Amino acid sequence: MIGSLAGLLRRAWRHPSGRIGTAILLILVLTAVIGPAFLADPVVMPDVVAGATPPSAAHPLGTDHLNRDVLSRVVNGARVSLTVAALAVLLALTAGAAVGLIAGYFGGWIDALLMRVVDAALAIPRLFVLLLLLVVWERIPLYALVLVLGTTGWFATSRLVRGEVLRLKQEPFVTAAIAIGTGSWRMITRHLLPNAAGPVLVAATLGVGDVILLESGLSFLGLGIQPPTPSWGGMVLDARPLLLSAPWTAIFPGAAIVVTVLAVNLVGDALSAALDPRSA
Repeated sequence: MIGSLAGLLRRAWRHPSGRIGTAILLILVLTAVIGPAFLADPVVMPDVVAGATPPSAAHPLGTDHLNRDVLSRVVNGARVSLTVAALAVLLALTAGAAVGLIAGYFGGWIDALLMRVVDAALAIPRLFVLLLLLVVWERIPLYALVLVLGTTGWFATSRLVRGEVLRLKQEPFVTAAIAIGTGSWRMITRHLLPNAAGPVLVAATLGVGDVILLESGLSFLGLGIQPPTPSWGGMVLDARPLLLSAPWTAIFPGAAIVVTVLAVNLVGDALSAALDPRSA
């Protein structure tokens, strides 16, 4: 129920890692939303001949090999990475929750069929599937990247939701709801889904970090976000030849990836701890 979900969030907030992770994420989101309005255009190259320049008053994080402001590119890269992660995870959770709810609630041949599909999908490494899908595009649009990441990331969520639904079906309140003739749609949306929201929320937080790493890795391989749109992985790729002469061009986008994934994992750990009955 909504109350139990609110209680879960309150318990997670009381956990130190929950407060730290949430604070970092809020700062990152606010920076990504507001920051670009106050920073230079991330694709502008004021003096290409000057090349990479170290951090200074004019450029707090320095400039890259094309004399583009690194701070502006990191902040705009945050907007891209966080948007891709949020939309891809939302898509994956929607598909995974729907399949898990249907399989767990109806059972029988429907459950068997859906879970065999999920088992077959889980047997294939996700990165391998992504590489196969992405190599067919020379320049993949942002919406297509979100679609690919989202539609290849729901399999584990469906198994998690199915297991939770199977557990909830043994609870007295579900048995009572069935006894009074509650319809399938109302049972799923009013009783099963709200009570399965806790584990799904944990999976969502961890999934955001996973998608950010995947998107960064694909961009580093040249298969994700394409130039001139800034992305953290693409910035690290561009900085490879400059690791010795201009290390700041790789350090700052790499640090942004590490801090973001760490913050998401801290929130996920706090939610996991809040789900532990011993923490109630």
